[in-house]
Parts: sequence; C-alpha cells; structure tokens
Amino acid sequence: MARFRPRLFFAFDGKVSRWYNRFMNDGKETESTMARSGGRTPMKVMPLSGPAGDSLAERFRRGDPDVCALFGFHPSRAGDWRRRADRLDETAPLRANRERLAAALGAAGARHGYGASAEPSLRKLRQPGCLVVVGGQQAGLFGGPLLVFYKALAVIRTAAAAERMLGRPVVPLFWIAGEDHDFAEANVTHVLSPDGAVRQIRLEGVAGGRHAVSRTPVPASAWEDALDRLARALPDSAHKPALLAGLRETIADAPTLTVAFARLLDAWLGGEGLLIMDADDPEIRRLEGAFFRELAERSGELAEALAEGERRVRALGFAPQAETPEDGAHLFVHHPMGRLLLYRKGDGFADRRGFFRADRAELAAMAENEPERFSTGALSRPLMQDFLLPVLATVLGPAEIAYWGQLGPAFERFGIGMPVIVPRPSFTFLEPWTESLLGELGLTPEEAIWRWEERRAAWLESLEEKGWDERYRAVREGIAALYDPLLKELDAAETGLGDLGRKNLARILEQVAYLERRTREAFLRRHEASLRRWDRVRAALCPMGRPQERVLGAIHFLNAYGPSWIGAWTGTDMDAEGGHMLVRFDTAAKEVCRLGSCEN
Repeated sequence: MARFRPRLFFAFDGKVSRWYNRFMNDGKETESTMARSGGRTPMKVMPLSGPAGDSLAERFRRGDPDVCALFGFHPSRAGDWRRRADRLDETAPLRANRERLAAALGAAGARHGYGASAEPSLRKLRQPGCLVVVGGQQAGLFGGPLLVFYKALAVIRTAAAAERMLGRPVVPLFWIAGEDHDFAEANVTHVLSPDGAVRQIRLEGVAGGRHAVSRTPVPASAWEDALDRLARALPDSAHKPALLAGLRETIADAPTLTVAFARLLDAWLGGEGLLIMDADDPEIRRLEGAFFRELAERSGELAEALAEGERRVRALGFAPQAETPEDGAHLFVHHPMGRLLLYRKGDGFADRRGFFRADRAELAAMAENEPERFSTGALSRPLMQDFLLPVLATVLGPAEIAYWGQLGPAFERFGIGMPVIVPRPSFTFLEPWTESLLGELGLTPEEAIWRWEERRAAWLESLEEKGWDERYRAVREGIAALYDPLLKELDAAETGLGDLGRKNLARILEQVAYLERRTREAFLRRHEASLRRWDRVRAALCPMGRPQERVLGAIHFLNAYGPSWIGAWTGTDMDAEGGHMLVRFDTAAKEVCRLGSCEN
C-alpha cells in the first residue's frame, strides 16, 4: 500500500502583507529581508520521546486498524486521498454554491480588511474541481496560542502536498468558529515576561456573556489598554517597537476579536494562500440555510447516528469525548439572552431555560429563511463544514480527533462521507537561551517537559549535604519516643493530665516544624539563582505545567525574533502525521537571531 506522507515544507515566497514587511524592516516598507536572503532559514526538527499514550487520537495516528475503521480514511494511504476526491466529485450537487461561497469569502475579507494576499486561492476555489483542506479554531487574542499557528501551517502544507499528488487544485482554509460563545476562553494570550514568569493578557471591560465572539463588540479603548499591558509584559527586544506599532495598526479599529484574529492570521500566512473564513459571517450563514433546515427536520436521525457513533467508540474501550444527550438537537439559536442550545421537546424544540420554543415546521422554516439566527454545535459543525466546502481533508488536534471518531454514522446517514483526518503536528520550540540553560542544568528537553519536578527534587536533594530532612525527622521521632512513656504515666496519674501532655507535645512539634521551614527557606535562598534557572526552563517549555503550544502565543516569539521566526519555518521539512516534535534553530538561524538582538 502506497504511503502518502505530507510534508510541512513551508516555502516563503515574499508575498507578505504591508504590515509584515514594515515589521520585518523595523518600520521601513522595503523588500523583505527573508526574500533577500533566499527566504529560507530552516529549523531542525526531531521527535520528542514523551510518555507512551494510548488515547484514541494516538492510536489513530499510529494506524491502529480498529480505530481507523471509525474514520474510514487514513492520511498515510495515498489511495484514500484519491477515493475521497472521487467521493467529493460524486456528491458535488449536495453542496453549497461554490461561486456564492467564494464571493462571500471575498466580501467578508474586503469588509474587514484581510484576505487580499490570498486572492489567488480565492480564484482557485471558484474552479469547479477545486478541493479544500480545512483546519479551524476559535479566535484568540493577539493570534491565540501557538497551536493555532501550527494548525494553520499544517493546513497550508497539507493542501500543497495534496495538490501535487492529485494533480488538481487544492486550497487551504482556516475556519474561525466565530459563533463560539466562550468569550473568556478566546480572550486571552500568554507571554514570558523579562523575569521569566508567564504573564496573562486579556481585553478588560468587554462583556461577552453567552453571545457569539463574532457578535461581541470590542471598543477601541479595550484594544489600546490590552496593547499597553502587552507592551509592559513583553521583554524589550530589537523587534518590540515595530511589533507593537504593527499590532496597533492592524487591530486598533477591529470591531470584534474575530476580525482582529483574522487580520493577524492573514498578515502572517495569507501570502501562502491561506483563506480565512468566519463561520458566523452573515453571508456564510445565508449559504447554510438549506442545511440548517435539513438538520432541523432530521434531528432525530442525527441523534440516532450520534448514539451509534458513541457506541462504536465505547466498544473500543474509550469514553466518548463529547456526550450526546438523547434529546439534543445539536443546534444553537442566537437570542437576546445569548446563544441558546436547543433540545427536542415533543414535536418541537426549546432551550433548557425556556427562552425559546418552536415546533418542527416553524424551526425548519426559520432555519432556512433566517439562517443567521442559527449555528451548529461541536458534533454538527463537521457536517455543515462538508455541506459548505468540498473538504478533502481536515487537520485536527487530539481532542478533535476523539470526538470526530463518534461522527462516522452521522456522515454516512447524511450521505456525504467523512474527509481524510490529518493529525495536527505538535511542537515544542526550543529557544537558544533555553537550550543553554538545559546544558547548565544537565537536563534533556524530555526531562524538562515531563520529569521536571522529579529532576528538580533530585537536584535539591543532592545539594543538602547536612541532610536536614533526615535530621529533622530524627528529632521529631526522638521527641515522640521520649514523650510516649511519659504520656502513659500521666494518663494513669490523673484524668486529663495525659491530654494536656499531648497538647504540649503537639506545640513542641509545631515549633520543630516551624524551625524546619525556616531552615528550608534559608537553604532555598542560598540557591535562589539556580532555582530561578529551573523555573525559567519550566516556564519556557511547559508553562503553567501545560504544553507550550497551548499557553504561549506566537506574539511572544515574534517579539523575541521578529518575522524571521515565521521565516525560520520556511524550508523546515517535517512530517505532518502528528506526534510531538522538538523544534530548534539551526546554526545559521542562531546567528541571525544573535545579530537581531533577540535574547529573551
């Protein structure tokens, strides 16, 4: 069986936004320095050996036949890509109008100030045989966490590889889940401050409530305040002034967090052909009316299919990633009280709080005639995505793969078939200064990420020449041994005297514990500088005890290295079959970094 191994070979072609170009050249709009240098400053990529996982996503990545059967296709099988393309050709009449879709995408970009650099992809999308590789995420403040950037890269490279293999046009598209109502989750970014601590930045004073992120206005004052706090949190660097100026120009007048996010993603990757779509854009919603109606009319069928998908997942020994209530409609309605999840109630639909109710015919008519009032849930969104776009493949993270594993019967029931699932590559970026600290501490990257507490405790223990822990333990045991016969005699001497003795013992042991704490604090103060190095390594590679890509944003690295950090991904050849990889600058890139004064 032929294996198709899409490669994330990200070739920078110099087509950058005006903002990117000025940022690259410290405010002067001139030819890109990456283009002048040939456009490639590759990084070194190597697999990270973490704890062995047995999740559904990991078993799919490894090609477990039982798990792969949940999905139908696997990205390593070249024939699966061709079979999916053939299926898309056969089912083309079932999808939304391609020309109207391209027009809606172009109009949204023109209206909100993004997408011009991806115009060639838009023209390609209009071609009848063009297919799409999709990846999506909710919007994120200042571009969101690194995993968003990585997912967008994987979408771009997968589309390019598929186009070469199939010999037909394939475009990359990033689907922003603008209908998501968890504003608090979208409204956050993290950076490392000059002292190595993780700093959180949010838009203050913006009340998202339960309304869609794309429908939550953000005033200019909130953007300015967030930019000021970002400026204070970021370490000084040669790139910081141009970065902040570019951010202000790009997002200061953005009406929503979604628009700001789209503009930044377009500035970084639009020149590589990445189309950007806000799923909650009114023009997009109008294209979805017919399928919203179908979801309403066939709600019971969808529930049965999802229940069957859940049973298939459980049969393999996995708990379902997403629970599917028997009466769930998997549709939301946008209401003055917020985005309301609908449930089937008799012959109609209602939300749990009683704000909305409609019978089946009313809801079906409303869904078709007023589709902007509706949005899909996590388990119905993939079906809508396939109605709207000719989805050849979709790039998914581990949790997404887990709940897509429940969707096979639903795709079958609606006659459209599941696309090829491409696991999102997962990266930990090793900065030069972090690599130096690892050497000083005698740590490997794997130890710093997965065994940091254990290795730090062993290091501290190796420094305790006096064995304070053991000595204090002996003191406590000695005092207790002396008191034990005394307490027995006191119990026999008079009622209550033994209890008084026990209270006395407890106070003595409290004082011993206090002295032990003070001894420990003095020990830690003597080694404070070394402990800070341990903490800085932890914050850099596993901030807040979580994967780096889920916490730190691309903004942190753009501040440290400038747009050459994005450029450094150009020429970087890496497998796109998922897994966790360590990424570091090669020798040439380290020299570029040094000349750019990019110390953190």
